[in-house]
Amino acid sequence: MSDANALGSLPEWDLDELYPGQESPELEADLKRATEDADAFAKAHEGKLVGLDGAGLAAAIAAYERVDETLGRIMSYAGLVHAGNVSDPEIGRFYQTMQERANAIGTKLLFFTLELNRIEEADLDARIAESAELARYAPWLRDVRAMRPHQLSDEIEKLLYEKHVAGRASWVRLFDETMAGLRFPYRGRDLSATEILNLLSDHDGTVRKEAAKSTGKVLGDNIRLFSLITNTLAKDKEIEDRWRNFARPVSSRNLSNYVEDEVVDALVAAVKESYPRLSHRYYALKARWFGVKQLDYWDRNAPPPDEDDRIVPWNEARDTVLNAYGAFSEDLAGIGRKFFDNAWIDAPVRPGKASGAFAHPTVPSAHPYLLLNYQGKTRDVMTLAHELGHGVHQVLAGPQGQLMADTPLTLAETASVFGEMLTFQAMLDATDDAKSRRAMLASKVEDMINTAVRQVAFYEFERKVHDARREGELSAEQLSDVWFDVQGESLGPAIRFEVEYGHFWAYIPHFIHSPFYVYAYAFGDCLVNSLYSLYEDSGPDFVDKYFDMLKAGGSLRHKELLAPFGLDATDPHFWLRGLGLVESFIDELEDLL
Repeated sequence: MSDANALGSLPEWDLDELYPGQESPELEADLKRATEDADAFAKAHEGKLVGLDGAGLAAAIAAYERVDETLGRIMSYAGLVHAGNVSDPEIGRFYQTMQERANAIGTKLLFFTLELNRIEEADLDARIAESAELARYAPWLRDVRAMRPHQLSDEIEKLLYEKHVAGRASWVRLFDETMAGLRFPYRGRDLSATEILNLLSDHDGTVRKEAAKSTGKVLGDNIRLFSLITNTLAKDKEIEDRWRNFARPVSSRNLSNYVEDEVVDALVAAVKESYPRLSHRYYALKARWFGVKQLDYWDRNAPPPDEDDRIVPWNEARDTVLNAYGAFSEDLAGIGRKFFDNAWIDAPVRPGKASGAFAHPTVPSAHPYLLLNYQGKTRDVMTLAHELGHGVHQVLAGPQGQLMADTPLTLAETASVFGEMLTFQAMLDATDDAKSRRAMLASKVEDMINTAVRQVAFYEFERKVHDARREGELSAEQLSDVWFDVQGESLGPAIRFEVEYGHFWAYIPHFIHSPFYVYAYAFGDCLVNSLYSLYEDSGPDFVDKYFDMLKAGGSLRHKELLAPFGLDATDPHFWLRGLGLVESFIDELEDLL
C-alpha cells in the first residue's frame, strides 16, 4: 500500500466556486431563476420558431444557452459532490433531487431543439446567411439536426426525457453506489475497489494473486445484481434504438460522436487485425521475461522486474508533468499550472470516493475539476498527465460557449493522450540506464495496449452483449462466456485465465455510464500516435495547429480538425500508422531484452 507520508500533501478540490454548499441560497436562487427563465422562454418561443428571422433565432438560441449553462452549473456541482462520496446517503439524496429538479426545468426547454429540427434545410440556411449572430451557432445547429432522422414525436421525446431520472439514471446510480459500497477482503482489511484493483499492479506476485482472487469473489457474490443492471440498461437501449430506427446498437453513439459507422468499423478492424503483432506478441515477450510460458491473468499488469517501485511524491509528479507540457509549449504548461495553484484537483483516495479518474469541464463560466485516486505509482503520474490534458483542453475550448465547448468523445481523448505521450517521452529521454529504459518502455506499451487493444475488446464485449440482448436476457454465465471470449481473443495465448476472472466485466463503469464509449480511447490513442509522429518531424507551426484544434471544441468535425495536419480518419492507413508506433516500441523493447 502507498505510504501516505511519502506522497506528501495531496490536494482536495474546493467546489465553492460553483456553489458554497448544498443548502446554499446561491444554489436555490439559480434553481429558481432557471425555472423562471425556462417558463419565460417557453412562453416566448414555443410554437413560434417558424416566424423568427435569423437575428431573432440567434437571440432565442442565446437565451436557451444561458438557461442550459445554469443547469449545467447546478448538475456539475451535484455530480462532483456525489463523486466525492458516492456512499453517503444524504449526498445521494441531494444528487437525485438535483437531477429531478434540473430534469423538470429541462423538460420545459425540450420543445426548442425539436422545433429547430422541423425547420426546412433551405429555410435555415437562408436565416444563417442573413445573420452573423446565427452563423456563429451554425456548428451547434448542425449537430442538433444530426438527430433529425431519429427524432420521435414531441410527446414521446418529452416522456423519454422526463422518465430518464427514474429509469436509466437510477440504474446508473445503483451501479455507482453498489461499487462504492463493496469491500474486498485482503489480509485482514476491507479495501475499496480502487484499492484492491491497485494491488493488481503490485510488485509482489502473491499480493497480485490474492487481490485478484478477492476481486473475483466479491464481484461473483454480487454478480446477479450486476447482471440485472447490465441486462436492464441493454434492454432500455434496445427499445429506444428500435423506436429511433438505429440499425445497430453502436449507431446512436457514433451519431453523438459525429463519426461515421464505417470509420469506427475501420478502427475496430485495424486494431483486431493487429492483435497478434501487439498484445499477443507483447504478452509472450513478457512471459519470457518473467521466465514462464504463460502469465496468470493477475500478472498481466505486473510491473516489469526492473521497474522502479518507489513512491512518487505529489510535488514531483506535478513538476514532471508540467515540465513535459512546458517543453512542448509554455502556454500549455501555464494553463495546466492553474489546476495546481488553485483547488481544482481532488487527489487522495478516500472511502466512498468514486474510483478511477476523470476531468469534469463544468461550464465555460467556471473551470474544470480533476478527480484522481493518486497512490504514487508511475502510472498515477501518467494518469495525472492524462486528466490534466483533458482539463487544459476544456479550458481552451471554453470560449466556444456552453453549446459548442464540448468535444465529441472521439476527439475528447486527444489532449489527454497527447499529454501522456509528452510526459512519457520526457521521462524516457531523461533515462540513460538500460534497465530503467526497458521498464519504462514496457510500462508504456502496456498502457497503449490497455488503451487501444483492451478498449476495442471492451467494445467487442458490448457489441456481443447488446446484440444477444435483443434475443433475450443474458444469464451471468452467458455474460462471463462473452467476457472470456473477447479477452482470450485480444490478449492471446500467453495469458491464462481462471474461473473467477469471468466476473471482471462487472466493475467496468463505462458499460453502464456510456454504452460504447470505450472505442473513443482507441480512436484517441491512434489519432495521437499519428499526431505525435508528425510533431517529432515538424516545425513550430505544429504547436499553433495543435492549439487551434483544442480551441475548436465541438465546433469542427474530425475531418476538419485533422485536415491541417494532413491526416484523414477515413483512410484505413491512418489507423495502421497510429498502431505502428506501439509496434515500434515493442521492437525497441525486444532489442533491449
